[in-house]
Amino acid sequence: MGLIHEDRLFPADPTTRAIARRLYETVKDLPIVSPHGHTDPRWFAENEPFPDPARLFVIPDHYVTRMLYSQGVRLEELGIATRDGSPTETDPRRIWRRFAENYHLFRGTPSRMWLDHSFATLFGLETRLGADTADLYYDTIADHLARDDYRPRALFERFRIEVIATTESPLDPLTWHGQIRASGWSGRVITAYRPDPVCDPDFAGFHDNVRQLGALTGCDTGTWSGYLEAHRRRRAFFKSFGATSTDHGHPTARTADLSRADAEALHARVMAGAVSAQDAELYRAQCLTEMAGMSLEDGLVMQIHPGSWRNHNPLLFDRFGRDMGADIPSRTDYVGALKPLLDRYGNEPALTVIVFTLDETTYSRELAPLAGHYPALRIGPAWWFFDSPEGMKRYRELVTETAGFYNTVGFNDDTRAFTSIPARHDVSRRVDCGYLAGLVASHRLDEDEAFVVARDLAYDLARKAYKLD
Repeated sequence: MGLIHEDRLFPADPTTRAIARRLYETVKDLPIVSPHGHTDPRWFAENEPFPDPARLFVIPDHYVTRMLYSQGVRLEELGIATRDGSPTETDPRRIWRRFAENYHLFRGTPSRMWLDHSFATLFGLETRLGADTADLYYDTIADHLARDDYRPRALFERFRIEVIATTESPLDPLTWHGQIRASGWSGRVITAYRPDPVCDPDFAGFHDNVRQLGALTGCDTGTWSGYLEAHRRRRAFFKSFGATSTDHGHPTARTADLSRADAEALHARVMAGAVSAQDAELYRAQCLTEMAGMSLEDGLVMQIHPGSWRNHNPLLFDRFGRDMGADIPSRTDYVGALKPLLDRYGNEPALTVIVFTLDETTYSRELAPLAGHYPALRIGPAWWFFDSPEGMKRYRELVTETAGFYNTVGFNDDTRAFTSIPARHDVSRRVDCGYLAGLVASHRLDEDEAFVVARDLAYDLARKAYKLD
């Protein structure tokens, strides 16, 4: 049978499965639109071979390292660099063997499905990964990675990626994006504006970051008006490198609409030094509303994905830094939290605000009714913890009846692992085709309409929502 079954994720009922197969055949080879990702633009700028299997599949993928850490595997054993430079494992084969001997931990998880998809479709592997096949896998993958047709740009084209967005801080000079542009390569790699380092007073180095923002733009970021003008200038700079969106990862969805005088006073307090928790939250809230206003001005699509308790494990954060898999979902309020922003901008059809959630309970209670009413609001696909077959099914079930399909934005792969992108899109297309097949089989949707919706969900909605035409 091999690693992946041709009917994976399709409904078990034969009639519904047959419909899902027909729908899937029309979307499985559509180009990939990847407008919300965290891949490294340097890969495509330098186009150097990926160095080894461990640094392709293990070290950069917090889905992998999180699971291994939960079962007692130290991050040092997986080659994760420490903040203080203390020793970690540097032998990629030993890292790979550690991963392989624990591969059983991923049974039933989305990671297992993505990895097996990559192993089978990219490297022709047919036996299951484990301690006894670790070296077979390592040698096979390493041999392929040494070939020119496995360099980043070649894989980009092989994956049929039409456009991919990376995510950069306002302080990033976008050097790699400039190098991609200068190379003349036709692959479309764009950036997205992620202002958290200068919008979140709790972000490490916030005050220095805001001063650096001023130096980059020639604006006096010590004042609120100068600070906002600095954002406008950096947003324009990012747009010149193809950006069509902004990305905001705040702890909550809270927004505010302060008077200019109150905002100036808040900014002065925040920049003065120690920041209270109340002022930090109010500052982030005001920044979200200001960013929505700027999006109405410059056309950048606004993405908000709150509700993650970042760096929940202080030991890991202190030793390894951010994004080490200890970001835990928390309960999120959208109805009250977004109201100041929606009161001001929610009725603007020219504005697109895409809201994601890690709090699944809000899909039907809050997000679907909000997006089903406000012209400016759209629901992002199942993000991160729900970037999974069961999460995707629940997402469709919880939002479609109220918001329909066209107040959602297709599928985004929120990934740092480049080779998982085709697998994630394939999972999404299979799940959506299965869901649509159920509507057809139960006579809630005609099959000719299902073919149209399948394409919309796989391709057209993302292009439209993120203004990628």
